[in-house]
Amino acid sequence: MKYELVVFDWDGTLLDSAGAIVQAIQAACADLELPIPPDQQARHVIGLGLADAMRHAVPDLPPDRYQAMVDRYRYHYLSGDHQLTLFPGVPAMLERLNATGHIVTIATGKSRLGLERALDHSGLRPLFQASRCADECHSKPHPQMLEELMAEFGVLPEATVMIGDTSHDLLMARNAAVDAVAVTYGAHPHDHLLDHNPVACVGNVSELDAWLLKNA
Repeated sequence: MKYELVVFDWDGTLLDSAGAIVQAIQAACADLELPIPPDQQARHVIGLGLADAMRHAVPDLPPDRYQAMVDRYRYHYLSGDHQLTLFPGVPAMLERLNATGHIVTIATGKSRLGLERALDHSGLRPLFQASRCADECHSKPHPQMLEELMAEFGVLPEATVMIGDTSHDLLMARNAAVDAVAVTYGAHPHDHLLDHNPVACVGNVSELDAWLLKNA
């Protein structure tokens, strides 16, 4: 076993939620009569902690309106999050990793409340041994989430792999001296992910599972 600890991002990596996040950001801007960011700009912030994401998506947003933006985003996202689905093949991949003795965890830009809600909706809670969220740690790309997960299980960086769909995930892995696998079916485009030198770049969950079977 090369990678004892396998760390997954959530949105855009396990859950097909990138489009819903973009729509919620844009709808929140419309509610507050703010400039509506184009899809690419809104997609780029996926994976960051919510406050950081709102600041980057709407750079002219006055600080005294951050909370209103966050509240409207949550309203729009939570109104439809129960309808979001996992990418095909995710449960079987996670079950196999558990069966082969890997430690399977999550490092996400979601809040703890948001992740707990998502785990309940998806039914995946039993397949993860631990998780870290953006309201408990520094937001990605700071390495704190990975550092805490490695410390919790006593796993070295060279025995850890981070899997995510954004440059924020890959930069977090680099900052923690951890290998990263990029998935191109989520928020950030293939070429942008390749710029950050992942050890692999895969186009769907089937390819990811095959890579893990061979390399993890």
